[in-house]
Amino acid sequence: MRGREKGIADSSSSSSWFSNLWSSALRSKVLASPYHTETAVRSVSGDGLVRRLGLLDLILLGIGASIGAGIFVVTGTVAHDAGPGVTISFILAGGSCVLNALCYAELASRFPAVVGGAYLYAYTAFNELTAFLVFAQLMLDYHIGAASIARSLASYVVAVLELFPLFKDNIPSWIGHGSEELFGAVSFNLLAPILLILLTIVLCWGVGESSVFNSVMTTTKIIIVLFVIIVGAFEVDVSNWTPFAPNGFKEILTGATVVFFAYVGFDAVANSAEESKNPQRDLPLGIMGSLLICAALYIGVCLVITGMVSYELLGEEAPLAEAFTSKGLAYVSVLISIAAVAGLTTTLLVGLYVQSRLYLGLGRDGLLPSIFAKIHPIRHTPIHSQVWVGIVASILAGLFNVHVLSHILSVGSLTGYSVVSACVVTLRWKDKTESQASLSWISKWGEGVLCLFIIACCGFAAGVIYRFSAAIIFLIVAIVIAVIAAGSLYYRRAYEDPPGFSCPGVPIVPAVCIFFNMFLFAQIHYEAWARFVVLSIISIGIYAFYGQYHANPVTSKGTIIYHRAPAEVTH
Repeated sequence: MRGREKGIADSSSSSSWFSNLWSSALRSKVLASPYHTETAVRSVSGDGLVRRLGLLDLILLGIGASIGAGIFVVTGTVAHDAGPGVTISFILAGGSCVLNALCYAELASRFPAVVGGAYLYAYTAFNELTAFLVFAQLMLDYHIGAASIARSLASYVVAVLELFPLFKDNIPSWIGHGSEELFGAVSFNLLAPILLILLTIVLCWGVGESSVFNSVMTTTKIIIVLFVIIVGAFEVDVSNWTPFAPNGFKEILTGATVVFFAYVGFDAVANSAEESKNPQRDLPLGIMGSLLICAALYIGVCLVITGMVSYELLGEEAPLAEAFTSKGLAYVSVLISIAAVAGLTTTLLVGLYVQSRLYLGLGRDGLLPSIFAKIHPIRHTPIHSQVWVGIVASILAGLFNVHVLSHILSVGSLTGYSVVSACVVTLRWKDKTESQASLSWISKWGEGVLCLFIIACCGFAAGVIYRFSAAIIFLIVAIVIAVIAAGSLYYRRAYEDPPGFSCPGVPIVPAVCIFFNMFLFAQIHYEAWARFVVLSIISIGIYAFYGQYHANPVTSKGTIIYHRAPAEVTH
């Protein structure tokens, strides 16, 4: 009898644990009032982060996050396959990113008072567990990306130093380029951690100081890129633009999936919400402005590089520098190296900045230890979060050949962008008339989420079909199903216009974003798919044994978490 009673008790305890986990996972965060007033926005961070970033600072922040050495490398690499049509590849990718940026801009305007970005939006529109999963996927991208960029930056710094006779062939490889690999992954690098430590100190010193540093470096980079475009324009031979698409439109489309990631970085502006002087106005302008400037610079470089040299003769590693050298303009190659150093520095700086603000948000909400939420009383920066981010990146960059891990990158960005697009749709929903009630077997909220999920699955399926060149009929079927789901979202739901910036074409524009993001997800390496599944499982475990018990029912910064299932939420 005792054994039976113990079994019943254990079963009841287990059932209670899962019940509590499920209840906690479905909690969501909403604003204490439906929308922030200007007064609330300006005063919300008085005891923490300081509002020092103006519109120009935000635009330079977005540009600094997006344009790195890739502008001088990726353009030539893709042009090898797409020919002069690489310009169309950048236009297509830029157009897709503009749609994603419109979604980010609306939510940045809607929630201008607190840090968190995609994590905050998912917490508000969906639930606690979804937000934590989004954070985990983004954070792994940021950690590996920061270490990889630090290694590339160290290599470029050494390359610039070796332009001087004093350092030529006198710098050991383990200082900047990395030692020979051990066990296929271990490779010691001294300079990369030093650079990370220096940038971490700048970020800990204050957002004003780090913003000035980013502005100087980003401005230098922009000036050099414009100089390269202007000088290169005088060396263009229009005959090199023929044939424009030597390998057909498919290579141009494939190129668009590659260069899409050259635009990634505008979301950094959304994560600076709590440090923006006038976030409701400046965040949307900063996001869109930085993205459009980046697109213009990319397109200009593409036209120049493919006009100077035939696409068949472009180099793989430094195509732009080689193109100018072939025209007798070797001094421009030196400027390109300097711009690459400036570009990687700002990309790394902004990446470290965004990571610390995400940790700050989770520390405040209790999903991570509260030490991450501490703000320095004088510097007004999240020093503990910033130091932690610097330590993780320094270890990865100093001891491992992180380029090996590059195959599992971009998962966080694509899933984060897709979730943000879905958030725009769900936060706009309002009740419709009884004649358009939901299906009997599923709630109204659930019906809408199901449609979004179907669009995501169809996007991934279309990407797989395209990747493996399957019969076009399957691609058509995937697109048709996605269109039907989007039509259901449009006709069966009513949408309200939020105050401030409003993404046009809801729900169609967000649906297109989700479809294309998942299409791109299908193009990345298989290891990335496995990483998505494995990290999701690990994240659920962390949430189950830590997050659900420590999440704060009432949080600071004017937000409240309500305990209710998403199906019951109306916005």
